[in-house]
Amino acid sequence: MAVTHAARILVASNRGPVSYALDETGTLTARRGGGGLVSGLSAIGPDADAVWVCAALNDGDREAVRRTGGALDPADTGGQRVRMLDIDAQVHTDAYNGIANSVLWFVHHMLYQTPLEPVFGTEFRRQWAAYEAYNHAFAEALAQEAAQGAAVLVQDYHLALTPRMLRALRPDLRIGHFSHTPWAPPDYFRLLPDDIAAQVLGGILGADRAAFLTQRWADAFTECCHAVLGPGIPSGTRIGVHGLGADADFLRKRAHQPDVDERMGALREQVGTTPDGRPRKTIVRVDRTELSKNIVRGLLAYEELLESRPEWRERVVHVAFAYPSRQDLAVYREYTAEVQRVAQEINSRYMTPSWTPVVLHVKDDFARSLAAYRLADVALVNPIRDGMNLVAKEVPVVSDEGCALVLSREAGAYEELAGDAVAVNPYDIVGTARALHEALSMPAGERAARTEALAARATALPPGRWFLDQLAALEV
Repeated sequence: MAVTHAARILVASNRGPVSYALDETGTLTARRGGGGLVSGLSAIGPDADAVWVCAALNDGDREAVRRTGGALDPADTGGQRVRMLDIDAQVHTDAYNGIANSVLWFVHHMLYQTPLEPVFGTEFRRQWAAYEAYNHAFAEALAQEAAQGAAVLVQDYHLALTPRMLRALRPDLRIGHFSHTPWAPPDYFRLLPDDIAAQVLGGILGADRAAFLTQRWADAFTECCHAVLGPGIPSGTRIGVHGLGADADFLRKRAHQPDVDERMGALREQVGTTPDGRPRKTIVRVDRTELSKNIVRGLLAYEELLESRPEWRERVVHVAFAYPSRQDLAVYREYTAEVQRVAQEINSRYMTPSWTPVVLHVKDDFARSLAAYRLADVALVNPIRDGMNLVAKEVPVVSDEGCALVLSREAGAYEELAGDAVAVNPYDIVGTARALHEALSMPAGERAARTEALAARATALPPGRWFLDQLAALEV
């Protein structure tokens, strides 16, 4: 296998740090993304000889690959070396939507309605072959880019097979795999056909080190290995835990930019004041309309609060940001529509001329999200299941006056934040309504003290340190 650029540090992920839009004139516009990986990779510095390998996700990306040969212009990437792969569009669709998002995501988040799904027939096997081809394309690209003995950090469920494939091509490399999702317990993981379950586990076990966001998910992976492959972790793979934290410096600086202040003013106007002129309290949630985020039950719990505790009517507003996600999948479109329907139903039932109980926004706006973080009296984070949930960590960091956190015990963040959050069973609507009442009623001093403690724990492992810790662990 020819080595082309001899990078010492490599990151592989489905989505890269930049995406492209192609207009009708043929002009390409680059848009850089954020997130933990972008922050983490920047922590190693520009002279570290690193490359990020990712996939082209749209027509603009594919055109960028055609024009550059896949080695993107550093002016578009913030100076990072990025190799973007133009994997056949149908192969990518089958691997990404057919397997990664409609099978592996559903298994790890335990989302299947098991009387009817999953059905692993010939169409699944066809899509699985595409998932194998997709992972192999990454393995080949990484093998070409990596210097002798380089460190490779492979990211997430999209690339579960890549470590084993890469090991076969380049046994000299130090390979890590990081799972950003939960890991299913053995009984649920074994919904997968036996050979596929073994292939997923074996793929990750091709790494020197498999890492997870919490000890709970790491233990579940180990238990699945024992149940599917037999006792012990084969091939000497080490297991690690790195609980990704919030980027406090970035968030605090960004949350006080003029566009955020402007949106805070608009939100305050939407929330309004009580009949006696006092500011209304706010229950804030910021999520993608991802099935696991449990937005509908959150709305139903708020409705239960208004019904069972009528003293909160006209005194509180639920500010709910539900940004569309994976709208190319019918089940996600239907879920987004249900979120909107339930919000409208609550407003129709309880609205008064001066009070709108639910303020729902579905258009993504990061500045508005930060404004809501600062404004929130209560943050509602009630996922059915979540690898971590950075919203739970971000809100305490930027809150202006302290924010009570209502947190699902099924969020990965619960492992770190439980002591100062109000815990809920995400399926229990009555219990969540009771938790919302407790949070809204929390004395200001207690709320501020809890927020300070939450923020300290939420920032214990910022993205740069999270990334560097994984690199250091590969040296051991």
